[in-house]
Amino acid sequence: MNNDNENAFDDLLAANREFASDFRYGGFDGIAKAGIAIVTCMDSRIDPLGMLGLQPGDAKIFRNPGGRVTEAALEAIVLGAHLLNVQRVLVVPHTRCAVASNSEEDIADRVSESAGTDASWHRFHVVEDQKRTLEMDVRRVRSHPLIPERLQVGGFVYDVDSGLLDRVV
Repeated sequence: MNNDNENAFDDLLAANREFASDFRYGGFDGIAKAGIAIVTCMDSRIDPLGMLGLQPGDAKIFRNPGGRVTEAALEAIVLGAHLLNVQRVLVVPHTRCAVASNSEEDIADRVSESAGTDASWHRFHVVEDQKRTLEMDVRRVRSHPLIPERLQVGGFVYDVDSGLLDRVV
């Protein structure tokens, strides 16, 4: 390990020690206390718990570029619904999302430039129509054979400028 990498996380480890000094979630069983699961984007402007008035331990959160219902997200929802008290699922992409406002080629070009190597071979799963894609993702959850009928699923768009959610489906 080079010396730069060795110290690269010191500030975060110090913050973690401060966080752990009055840690109150020890022994928690990991069940979603509020019965909520959220699939949302990895965008750092999104505070999944805060935007819904929730606290740590209340919800299961799955994040990925674009807030898409991928195979991995479906796996998390199935596990949440059957083993972790999930009763409601919110699928929440957001405004001004890079994967919803750029073409596949644009993102590949930007990554290629940053990486200094061709990234055109990599698929970045851009979203051409955010509303239609959200409707499709919600249908994907509702129609999955391992998702119980009792599970409530909604699709919302989070506005990164106002903090408000808009129900789409």
